[in-house]
Amino acid sequence: MPEEQIGLISNFFSKISVAAIQITSGELKVGDTIRIKGSTTDLTQQIDTMEIDRKPVQSAAAGASVGVKTKDRVRPDDVVYRVTL
Repeated sequence: MPEEQIGLISNFFSKISVAAIQITSGELKVGDTIRIKGSTTDLTQQIDTMEIDRKPVQSAAAGASVGVKTKDRVRPDDVVYRVTL
């Protein structure tokens, strides 16, 4: 599947399994499928909810930092790709 790099993981909160994603290009929307890839990480999942400053949002563009619940542990500096169909 084609992928487009859209950001980096800036932080991970393990107790609540939430990744902070710094969006560097493009746009991320609820319903998008993302792939998070790093030296020990390879996770693909759909975005169900997304927050900015603890407030739910439907989309976020480059420059934003969003919180996304993840199925598994991810690490700072992992690369975030949006899977394009």
